[in-house]
Amino acid sequence: MIAVVDYGAGNVISVQRALEHLGRECVVTGDPAAVESAERAIVPGVGHFGATSALAATGLRKAIEHRIAERTPVLGICLGMQWLFEASDEDPGLPGLGAFPGRCRAFPAPAKSPQVGWDQLEISAGSRLLRGLPSGTYAYFTHGYYAPLVGETVASCDHGAPHTAVVERGNLFGTQFHPEKSGDAGLAMLENFCSC
Repeated sequence: MIAVVDYGAGNVISVQRALEHLGRECVVTGDPAAVESAERAIVPGVGHFGATSALAATGLRKAIEHRIAERTPVLGICLGMQWLFEASDEDPGLPGLGAFPGRCRAFPAPAKSPQVGWDQLEISAGSRLLRGLPSGTYAYFTHGYYAPLVGETVASCDHGAPHTAVVERGNLFGTQFHPEKSGDAGLAMLENFCSC
């Protein structure tokens, strides 16, 4: 069972439908106990970084931290990936999970912000999430803030500034783009996650 974490940030239904299309059993939940008992967890999200405050307020943050500590596969999507970093300039007083170093920043001028649309991934070798996908694969983005390049970056993009498109360490994964809206390539990434 895959827990799709519902903390009020949106985009849970499209993730649920993509998983169901792949024949994967999932549940959309805001219950920390359900996240604790799931075999995998996905933290989606669309909107303002401030929405992630609900993760701490509801006990979901502790449940996700516990799953990561137990090496349960966890995937953060878009806002969910940014939350895996230390902080974001979008809500400077709100801490992220801190699983990856650095803070998310707004795109510098004159880059169009938010970035909405398709962009190519510069993929590094060895990624489990991106297994079978070539560098240059397109993915669908919609974001106004970006995560820095870090040692765990396995795919990057350059929209206004080079930034992380996919981050990966062990069984912890994050995508800045929306795999559930990225066609066959995105479905392949979700299948790879489900097979970890």
